[in-house]
Amino acid sequence: MTTNCKTHQQDGVPINIVWLKRDLRTQDHAALQAAENHGLSYIIIYLFEPALMAHADTSIRHLQFIYQSILDMNRVLKPFDRQVQIFHKDAEDVFAHLLQRYRVNNIFSYQETGVQLTWNRDKKLNQLFQDHAIEWNQYQRDGVERGITHRDGWDARWFKTMRKPLLENHFSINTLSPLDNPYPLESSLFERLEQYPDQFQPAGESNAWKYLNSFTQGRGSEYHLNISKPEKSRTSCGRLSPYLSWGNLSVKQAYQHIKFHPTYAQNKRAYSAINTRLKWHCHFMQKFEVECDYETVCINRGYEELEHEANRNYVDAWQTGHTGFPLVDACMRCLQSTGWINFRMRAMLASFLCHHLDQDWRAGVYHLASLFLDYEPGIHYPQFQMQAGATGINTLRIYNPVKQSKDHDPEGLFIKKWVPELEPVNTEFIHEPWLMSEFDQTCCGITLGTDYPLPIIDHIECARQARSKIWSHRKNDLVKAERERILATHTRNIPSDSVKHLLKK
Repeated sequence: MTTNCKTHQQDGVPINIVWLKRDLRTQDHAALQAAENHGLSYIIIYLFEPALMAHADTSIRHLQFIYQSILDMNRVLKPFDRQVQIFHKDAEDVFAHLLQRYRVNNIFSYQETGVQLTWNRDKKLNQLFQDHAIEWNQYQRDGVERGITHRDGWDARWFKTMRKPLLENHFSINTLSPLDNPYPLESSLFERLEQYPDQFQPAGESNAWKYLNSFTQGRGSEYHLNISKPEKSRTSCGRLSPYLSWGNLSVKQAYQHIKFHPTYAQNKRAYSAINTRLKWHCHFMQKFEVECDYETVCINRGYEELEHEANRNYVDAWQTGHTGFPLVDACMRCLQSTGWINFRMRAMLASFLCHHLDQDWRAGVYHLASLFLDYEPGIHYPQFQMQAGATGINTLRIYNPVKQSKDHDPEGLFIKKWVPELEPVNTEFIHEPWLMSEFDQTCCGITLGTDYPLPIIDHIECARQARSKIWSHRKNDLVKAERERILATHTRNIPSDSVKHLLKK
């Protein structure tokens, strides 16, 4: 916890500020390098902002990962008498205090591809900084570009960014006296942040490199073979996503480490596959950077007209892992315990909610955001809408939960691990336990409807209805017009007059 130190009077001392957000590392860090190169004394800050912490997308596991990442940074910074100063207050209040205490010349930070709340906050702060003649230097994050209106040439620019030399950060000895912090972490929050659960991936830059190195030292050789397997993927996947989401690693660091590793040639298929997904990572963040409406409204406005009958019982069963579909329930329970499942299983969870249960995507989007230890707004909302079929440009994917189970967990090992009440069930029935007769249930000591729920829907019939409903809606004039607008903005450029004409229909 940040100590509230007594200091001698420093009012009017000129300083710079490095404001950390989703960039919790000490290397390949443009903002830290800029602060060092400028020559003026600087402080490094992180803000636990109550307004953001209260948002539905945020959970204690996110805050714990952030806090532990800061502790890891501070171990690196300690020999230079530096540390990341933690404030527990909204940004406007913190900067108002710092502006009273110091003569701030520059603020260095990365651009944040965040939700509407963070965007609104940044606009207010930008005005505050302008009013005080402070220059806010914001650096591009992972090749994501602010202010572009189409994607022409973006791919080439992204690859160019990924090939640039990594920044090697060096630190000078701090000459400022300890910072007076009127907004330290509250003791109750501090205690929770200190208690990091063992079942989560360990946080911080040092652990990020352990995972990255273990991937290229053998763990990732079967990445491409196991990427869809809920159990095997836990070992053979990169497992870099939490570190990328909170900035313990830059995408460029991961990309170059894998691309230029001595074992690349012998693992070309696996390594090429993961680097392709690093690009997809940034591709979806770019979508959100351009349109953060993805968080709250259908990006294809035509799908706002598609009706869904809200069913709280369905949503509760989905959220708690009691739908009666073993793989769906196992995935949700695994997420609750560990904060991570592989991409295909994430897609299946979203698909099941939106298609089989016919619920609006907004009924579940924050729930999964709060569970994902690697929650990244720029990926989460565009992906969720894509799986929900709310974009009008993507192939409709309705994942059959039984087929996914048989294909990717054939022996039911993942299911039995996370749904222990099904552990006695034979492989013959593990994917469809509702097919067991009373005699079968007696033999394995389980009673369906009591020990484990019966399916809450008929997945075959519900999938059929969902396909008919969504494909029919694609004929909607607004859906078609929005489709062209989305393609022009996020995938390819078409003449603006064409878009305007379509939107007038």
